[in-house]
Amino acid sequence: MPIDPATLPLPLAATPDAASVLTDLFLILLAAKLGDEVFKRIGQPAIVGEILAGVLVGPSVLGFVEPGEVLEVFAELGVIFLLFWVGLETRVSEMREVGGPALRVGVAGVVLPFAGGIGLALALGESSDTSVFVGAALAATSVGITSAAMIDLGLIRTQAARIVLGAAIIDDILALLLVAVATGIAASGGIEVVELLVISGLALVFVAFFALGGTRFMASRPQLLEEPRFSESPLLPAVILCLGVAALAAQIGLAAIIGAFLAGLMVAETKEQHPIEDEVAPLYAFFPPFFFAFIGIQLELGTLIDGGTLALLGAVTALAVATKLLGAWIGARGIAKREAGIVAVGMVPRGEVGIIVAGIGATVGAIDGQLFAVIVGMSILTTIAVPSILRRM
Repeated sequence: MPIDPATLPLPLAATPDAASVLTDLFLILLAAKLGDEVFKRIGQPAIVGEILAGVLVGPSVLGFVEPGEVLEVFAELGVIFLLFWVGLETRVSEMREVGGPALRVGVAGVVLPFAGGIGLALALGESSDTSVFVGAALAATSVGITSAAMIDLGLIRTQAARIVLGAAIIDDILALLLVAVATGIAASGGIEVVELLVISGLALVFVAFFALGGTRFMASRPQLLEEPRFSESPLLPAVILCLGVAALAAQIGLAAIIGAFLAGLMVAETKEQHPIEDEVAPLYAFFPPFFFAFIGIQLELGTLIDGGTLALLGAVTALAVATKLLGAWIGARGIAKREAGIVAVGMVPRGEVGIIVAGIGATVGAIDGQLFAVIVGMSILTTIAVPSILRRM
């Protein structure tokens, strides 16, 4: 007797929404990996192919996939597992070796773009809260994009990569603090100094606690991930730790990716006891393509057709590149010239962080549609250009 699918209990019966979501996930993953394949065959960075694949299947070109909450969750998981993997490839001792240069690059790489963004916005007649949002969007650095490019090029264990990782995390923390200031200004015309100090203090304590205390604890208990009886491998405890620290970071106002990176640092202290990288590799292969494709999906080419918008996009992108390059180059003085150049270029991508800042600004009414499209376009242009430049360098 044939079975009527409509009579099956959920989730066995596929609802129209479930079918649509599954179709979107299929199309995004297929397009991203086809882009990956094509760009690898022509000797270009795979992540650029994945981003452009997102543009192709997104609303700007073919319109097969629209941005949605489920896709956003998969994209967030993608960048979380990407940064978790980067943390696994890094040791705290290696980060300490580049602490000074990373701090200088991070601070200088925020000050100049932030000042330049505010100056440009004010010159265009924008309000103070809008100007702060523009400055914050230019100040950010996408550690996810640069990390993926470094992994793709085999540079993740170099001194330049460690400096970029440390500096990008500093950039993200400072940029998010600037967003807190801008949000406060937009909401009430000002922000409480005490509130800003509390956010800053929490950020510093959080990073120090997990980067120093957490890694020492894991180094003293390297078998900890294998002790739970609910798991036959260290993978599940490691993923629980990753998601837990990422969620905690998001709860206190930091980016979840910072928590994921710190969790990776902690788990890296156990690598000598078990091949955790082999366990995590399938997650790294599956989720990050959703993140890169989603960046492309968010770009609406129609909003950039206007001549004035294109001119503004060119000006903002040029300013974003010049100020970040100059700031990072100044901060990187003292290391080898070639590595200083790699550090400066590696700090340029704004990626998801710039888009997040623009999204928050649009939510609170400080960023209009044109400016949002410009910031998203700038974020994607800097993201697409940098991996190819790093490959040539």
